[in-house]
Amino acid sequence: MSEQTPILDRLEDQINWYDRKSQSAQRRYKVLKLVQVVAAALLPLLPVFNIPHPEKVAAVLGLVILIVETVQQLSQDQQNWIAYRSTCETLKHEKYLFLSSAGPYMDAEKPLALLADRIEGLISQEHAKWVSVQEQAAKAGSRPVLLSEGTRSKDLSAGAGSVRDD
Repeated sequence: MSEQTPILDRLEDQINWYDRKSQSAQRRYKVLKLVQVVAAALLPLLPVFNIPHPEKVAAVLGLVILIVETVQQLSQDQQNWIAYRSTCETLKHEKYLFLSSAGPYMDAEKPLALLADRIEGLISQEHAKWVSVQEQAAKAGSRPVLLSEGTRSKDLSAGAGSVRDD
């Protein structure tokens, strides 16, 4: 058995995990957002249609919008989608640099050890960001952090743990 196998197996496993989780978070986010937008779009149409008790239908639609927003805020699917996709692509980049002996691996004395160190560092960094986002969401309760575009987002450029409220 080659000494590369466990490290490359770990790398492939992590790439596949982040890819699956990114796709799953993206799907959940988009489905919930679509439900929210459709419910909001139906509200102004209620008076147009001859619906018995439109005030009750409006209340139910408002409740659906509130519940979906709360679920989105608590699950952080949009942020996880972006963070997981970014980590997945960074791990792929690292894999291809290693396999082609390019970048930091070109002149490395122990390229395999360097690969292991770099991928574990990336995974640890992403995990620390995830924990920080979860803690921020817990502190905020169900209160969304709003940006100028009206979406919630983790400001990854400002460093782990900081949330922007523009």
